Amino acid sequence: MCGIAGILNLEPGAPVRRDVLAAMLAPLANRGPDGQGTYLAEPELAGLAHARLSIIDLAGGAQPIHNEDGTVQVVFNGEIFNYVELRAALEKAGHRFYTRTDTEVLVHLYEEHGLRFVDHLNGQFAIALWDVNARRLVLARDRAGILPLFHARDGGRLVFASEIKSLLKGLSRKPTLNRAALDQVFTFWSPVGSATMFDGVEQLPPGHLLVAEQGRVHIERYWDWTFSAPGEYRRGAVADLARELDTLLTDATRIRLRADVPVGAYLSGGLDSTALVALMCEGGVKPNTFSLAFEDPGLDESVYQQEAAAFFGVHHRTIRVGNEDIRAGFVQTVYRAETPFLRCAPIPLMSLSRLAHASDCKVVMTGEGSDEVFGGYDLFKEAKIRRFWARQPGSKWRARLLQRLYPYLDITAARGQAYSEAFFGSGLDAAGAAFFAHEPRWRTTAQGKALFSEETRQCIGEEAVGAFARSLPEGFGAWDPFNQSQYVEAKTLLANYLLSTQGDRMLMANSVEGRFPYLDHRVIELANSLDPRLKMHVLNEKYLLKRAVDGRLPPAILTRKKQPYRSPDSRAFEAERDDFVADALSEASLRQAGYFDPGRTQLLVRKVRAGRAVSYKDSMTFIGILSTQVWHRLFVDGVTPGTGGL
Repeated sequence: MCGIAGILNLEPGAPVRRDVLAAMLAPLANRGPDGQGTYLAEPELAGLAHARLSIIDLAGGAQPIHNEDGTVQVVFNGEIFNYVELRAALEKAGHRFYTRTDTEVLVHLYEEHGLRFVDHLNGQFAIALWDVNARRLVLARDRAGILPLFHARDGGRLVFASEIKSLLKGLSRKPTLNRAALDQVFTFWSPVGSATMFDGVEQLPPGHLLVAEQGRVHIERYWDWTFSAPGEYRRGAVADLARELDTLLTDATRIRLRADVPVGAYLSGGLDSTALVALMCEGGVKPNTFSLAFEDPGLDESVYQQEAAAFFGVHHRTIRVGNEDIRAGFVQTVYRAETPFLRCAPIPLMSLSRLAHASDCKVVMTGEGSDEVFGGYDLFKEAKIRRFWARQPGSKWRARLLQRLYPYLDITAARGQAYSEAFFGSGLDAAGAAFFAHEPRWRTTAQGKALFSEETRQCIGEEAVGAFARSLPEGFGAWDPFNQSQYVEAKTLLANYLLSTQGDRMLMANSVEGRFPYLDHRVIELANSLDPRLKMHVLNEKYLLKRAVDGRLPPAILTRKKQPYRSPDSRAFEAERDDFVADALSEASLRQAGYFDPGRTQLLVRKVRAGRAVSYKDSMTFIGILSTQVWHRLFVDGVTPGTGGL
């Protein structure tokens, strides 16, 4: 992965300057420590910039890359995993290559197919392509949203970059908070769609193109998660479908091993990452593996990580995380993520990428995406039970099925059956609603909005869930409810939180590239064509995936109950100190930012610091407010991390 940036004059104006492009590259040094390059279009109408992390063609892959006569120029962040096959076909068609890099296939594919060049790519990418003859800028983002790409209008200019801190260097205005996006964070855990936390700054959604020419900007979708309707599912014996899935996953892993540097793996001790290590070993690669362990035994999975590492005979490294690590890494994590967050889970992942970097590992495989593709989350299981319960809402034993889902949470033990029934039973009369599976979580998260200031409430506009509902695609209503829930999860949590705040940003903070075989679009399309019962067989999640990898993993890992990744949260901030927490959550700071009600917020702060039993909702609200206040100090006030109370 790398970092890209650029400027396009949409109307006559001052020429694009190379020193501005250089300023935009400076904040991307962590994404591209191995080199920089720029291109200025004559007569300085457009400029492209690139910061390089060398993975393929280490000596000859400097960007921008161009076609034979220089009329197509490209800067690119990511990897095109099928570049070997694409290059062979393009050479057969008469195209000449001057590097061994995967980037060069982009300019020749564009020559052959125009804007449909993206249809031929198997990869993870954020692309900026300049067509000299047409005076056309094309921005493209990969199907799943693995890599970020932001853009903004600044007068008569279009400015774009891999990170917003880079984009801000090309804008003439100061950043302000997008309060509607804050409302989305306190609903979905992240902004959704094209929204960002910065007013006037948008992200190009996954699977979309932006085309700018003749002063106009057009955005179009070229790919989306679509599901077969009931009666149109892919047919076949379970064993045959498992073999088909195995073949696809094997190939998705194989092509993601293409690199001129070693490829390691994150190993959580769960099904998904362990299966990837198995596929890597079967492909002839014994990867170095990296894991997180936690001082809190309720969060720790290291026993399974060690079992998997011993089973495959790989060299394994672990970093142990406690409350002090969460506190110490908080500000830097907000700076890298460029967004508030409600859980501290990203912080250990930045430490994990630091471990990989220190071990001279530039590339890691991760199991992210499997739960969205194969329906692995307890949320899907919970919705299935709640729909079963909704058929007989007075049934006590049906309600008790939910208590078996969350042994790692103390909900049922602390609150009892009455609390469980009240929480999970809400909305049973709307079992056919599009957001039935997600509504309990969104409702819990949204309780934190009670601490919004009056100014924030007035500025939000349309409520988050209603706005998201308008974005659902045509045909959504014909899908099975299980598949509807998968689509919602992919659009609200995967791209903008798991792959961004927990993914790309924490990896690239330490110049490490993540690769995601489960998000190969061929794997997604196969899974989306299946009967949902092959993804969740009764209450056995990821059923077909387990069939595909059966016999290749330690039995204890194949059969273990799923434990979601969690980290310490508000408990890391119980101790009262004269540090960034005290500064960010002081009454003066809260009033100055204006996002939250100081009085109500101070009550929550005192509750956390007193070490009293803090609910899951209270913990999320506390972390959300703290991270928003730190975001304000970093990006609105312009305080550099490590200074001014940060």
